[in-house]
Amino acid sequence: MSLPFALEEYRARLARVRAAMDRNDLDILVLTDPSNMGWLTGYDGWSFYVHQAVIVTHDADPLWWGRAQDVAGARRTVWMSDEACVGYAEHYIQSPAHHPMEDLESYLEGRVGVEMDNYYYSAKAHAVLTRAGVTMYDATGLANWCRAVKSEAEIAFMRKAARISEAVIAGMSDRVAPGVPKNEVIADAYRDAIRGVGDDWGDYPAIVPLVPSGADAAAPHLTWNGDTFRTGEATTIEIAGCYRRYHAPLCRSIFLGEPPDDMKRAEAAVLEGLEAGLDVARAGNQARDVAAALNWALTKVGINRTARCGYPIGLSYPPDWGERTISFRETDDTVLEPNMTFHFMPGLWMDGWGLSITESIRITDDGPAECLCTVPRPLIVKG
Repeated sequence: MSLPFALEEYRARLARVRAAMDRNDLDILVLTDPSNMGWLTGYDGWSFYVHQAVIVTHDADPLWWGRAQDVAGARRTVWMSDEACVGYAEHYIQSPAHHPMEDLESYLEGRVGVEMDNYYYSAKAHAVLTRAGVTMYDATGLANWCRAVKSEAEIAFMRKAARISEAVIAGMSDRVAPGVPKNEVIADAYRDAIRGVGDDWGDYPAIVPLVPSGADAAAPHLTWNGDTFRTGEATTIEIAGCYRRYHAPLCRSIFLGEPPDDMKRAEAAVLEGLEAGLDVARAGNQARDVAAALNWALTKVGINRTARCGYPIGLSYPPDWGERTISFRETDDTVLEPNMTFHFMPGLWMDGWGLSITESIRITDDGPAECLCTVPRPLIVKG
């Protein structure tokens, strides 16, 4: 298989990670987040349901470590040599008597950084390594922060993902109608997402489509069922096109019938807040400035929104397409830099209804943020 990026790019990423290790006085870094593993080595496989890792040192290429039967997949996808892909025996897999960390321990010495707070590093894994006497330090987010500023090649992948997002939203907008079962619309949405656009095939997104309607749309993370779409209800759609693991999330809202006045007022405020936030999402400003601009527009109409309104995006695996570093909220003073990418997400979850209109954005060299997608923002109203 061909690598998604040139070898020089992977080498540059490794240099950034090693510099961060130096700043944290780490001899070894153990990356268990598959997004960080893929970003640093190119590894791409559905094997993150078992323990696996990339081991980074200062004086050798990274070591891919995982289940023995997945070594072949690692050798097919990573940039390192075959010898840099090692596997542990099958008797460690989901066994009450043994644990894969008993094998990993043999590769570790000195000051070892581990991603203590991510989905893939378990309490049992930490206990086994602790019992083995490994000196561990919390390196949560170390590699994630190295990913914050995207290369031009990464931005190109995200643009391809954005084209897929546009196609998915267009298809769903056409198909949502009174009496149509939700699962049928989602089935077609998956077809659009995986088929892709032109020669740009679609990858599986890190989050499934979220499509709550009516009172269910007051909650942000509900998926679908076999219910039909109904007149008099709004449906919020949250999807992401994905190309070679790079995402471009996008939300739009559809109302079947005539929207109520309170929803129209909220829509106008969200649209104003989006424009205000995009205008201040500039290199040199802070993440908090984007949240403040949005909240200024919302509070004018009496909406007190307390959730963050954005997070970084890029390469990701389930269960999340966010990078878990910067947040658009009024307490985050991170300085924005060119080629940082975010999902600007001012969703509203009100009493009995919801409204989501969002953009995937890129911080530019000079000027307001660029929207990666080109889908009209107003509430989609269908009779």
